[in-house]
Amino acid sequence: MINTTDSTNSSDKNPYLGSLTVLTSLFFIWGFITCLNDILIPHLKAVFTLNYTEAMLVQFCFFTAYFVVSVPSGYLVEKIDYKGGIIAGLSIAGIGCLLFYPAASSHSYPLFLAAFFVLASGITLLQVAANPYVTILGKPETASSRLTMTQAFNSLGTTIAPYFGALFILATAVKTADEIQLLNTDELSTYQAAQAAAVQIPYLLLAAVLFLIAIVFVLIKLPKIEATEEQVSGGADDVHDSAWGYKHLVLGAIGIFVYVGGEVSIGSFLINFLGEPAIAGLAEQEAGKYVSFYWGGAMVGRFIGAAVMQKIQPGKALTFNAVTAALLVLMTMFGSGQVAMWTLLAVGLFNSIMFPTIFSLAVSGLGKHTGQGSGILCAAIVGGAILPVVQGLFADRIGIQQAFFIPVLCYCYIAYYGWRGHRV
Repeated sequence: MINTTDSTNSSDKNPYLGSLTVLTSLFFIWGFITCLNDILIPHLKAVFTLNYTEAMLVQFCFFTAYFVVSVPSGYLVEKIDYKGGIIAGLSIAGIGCLLFYPAASSHSYPLFLAAFFVLASGITLLQVAANPYVTILGKPETASSRLTMTQAFNSLGTTIAPYFGALFILATAVKTADEIQLLNTDELSTYQAAQAAAVQIPYLLLAAVLFLIAIVFVLIKLPKIEATEEQVSGGADDVHDSAWGYKHLVLGAIGIFVYVGGEVSIGSFLINFLGEPAIAGLAEQEAGKYVSFYWGGAMVGRFIGAAVMQKIQPGKALTFNAVTAALLVLMTMFGSGQVAMWTLLAVGLFNSIMFPTIFSLAVSGLGKHTGQGSGILCAAIVGGAILPVVQGLFADRIGIQQAFFIPVLCYCYIAYYGWRGHRV
């Protein structure tokens, strides 16, 4: 059983509202940072003249951190509690942002990849601490709705980030390798300095924000959460010695793997896809602004979903959204022009409830194993590292448009999980 005690105002009719409000800021900031990857990928692809597979190493390094760091983060949170985990996560993410400064100055792609890994390690620790925290702060039957609502503010960050990134990071046009060779020494130095500054300034600002939020969390009080040995759900915990024994959790971890992989794959290729002559032929900066529609759809869908799932079973809503998303991506694969463009952007609306719904369904009934289950689910976010690289391999061989069959397969599995796989 999970006990919560709020030392600040236990007599309040809604004692966790203040805590949930503060936690919502975390969902916003890590959504903002994660979505900036979609802007940096085409920028770094052009600056370092990379192919699609090499460019997807950004997502590989970023989301590999979830696999490497999630389980240790779970143990760390048990030692220093959820508040300590949040503070540590913010600090590590801030250090990761600072590493973008030397990476841009030295024009080093490997150092960029290292910075992405450190940044994602901090965000991983934040997720391991914050996601289960939100599901516990309130009634169990509304956990999916509550987590969907906080994730809506995560989507607010992902909606704003592409426009912000397009204005600052993609503002300076990237020259081709042939154009760079024509520059003299002074021109080359000026060009490289401009490209470096385009990345350095936004990430220095993000580092300052992260450290500031960490200080805020040091100063405020949050409800203390402790896992006890008491059993829940009619003694269900006696059945298994660890979270791995619960089939619906394991299937949920696969669901998180394919969901994040599919969502990130689409977002990572959007700018290049919208730049295709047969689709929209947009310049990078203009295409970057359209990415906001993809993530903005997820934000709108989460606000709607938080209300709808007060009335409709989460599993049914998950199945409907997954089937619709799969159909939209298929229309993108076999369409062209505005149809292919908008059907792909519309997928974001139906992605909206998937992560919080899969997460809350997967940890349902775990009792004292909830912390371990959260670590397993966050580790499964490594799908965002692997599937974009796989899609990149196919994009280099069969074309960027046909490579979207990868997300289609992902959504088919998610539909199965919502229909049957989540049952305890």
